Amino acid sequence: MRSILLLAALLLGLTACQAAPVDETDWRLPSTDGAVDYQLGGASEPPQGVTIVVRDSTALPAAGRYSICYINGFQTQPAERGLWLEEHPDAVLTGDGGVPVVDPGWPDELVLDTRTEAARAEIAGVLAASIDRCAEVGFDAVELDNLDTWTRFDALTVEGNLALAALLVEHAHVAGLAVAQKNAPELAERGPAVGFDLAISEECAAWAECGAYAEQYGELHIDIEYEGALPEGTTFQELCERPESPHLMVLRDLQLVAPTEPGYVFERCAG
Repeated sequence: MRSILLLAALLLGLTACQAAPVDETDWRLPSTDGAVDYQLGGASEPPQGVTIVVRDSTALPAAGRYSICYINGFQTQPAERGLWLEEHPDAVLTGDGGVPVVDPGWPDELVLDTRTEAARAEIAGVLAASIDRCAEVGFDAVELDNLDTWTRFDALTVEGNLALAALLVEHAHVAGLAVAQKNAPELAERGPAVGFDLAISEECAAWAECGAYAEQYGELHIDIEYEGALPEGTTFQELCERPESPHLMVLRDLQLVAPTEPGYVFERCAG
């Protein structure tokens, strides 16, 4: 009798599990109706009309706005150089003589080595803590910067970078966060195939690349243009009027400073 009752309980439990609705996406996507601000150089009260704010993973999300958490997914942050070299040296890309490879544009940042499964697992393990913090403090999504390191460093491959991206995307989704593809328009359909939910680009209008993101993500595309880097003779508002330019496009100063700092620039597309 005991075995019959146990079997019945198991069957009832199985039926209940099968009947329960399954929500495959526990993260939410932003509305494309508002405007965006890119605040990596300092968190501040968003300008009027801004509905989406991107901030560094060490900051807090913007209250009442869809908040995206910036994580340097494929290079290291300057303050963490010692941590990676001392505790995770095998995850850092090295060149001749075992010298760590740095980004020439950002020489304080080490390039992460995505070539092996072991290195990718170690990188993902370290970055998981940042992803979890983003979720815990209330961010809605994460942006994984420097996805395109394979285009700048010959030792790396697109396959290795996408394999690391897949690990990070999976962890973020489990944590309840959407994930943005950062730059790399040449990925085309491979971006959404990895699991990216939206795109964040820099200077897609200036480089005539916005259409590549629109093909994959539609209106779920944020673009940041920079003062001083616009095509000669073209204003930001003229870029906004191009059919392929995303609605969620903003003009910022290159250092992304707060409004109280010299050189601050913020301009959104009109309308």
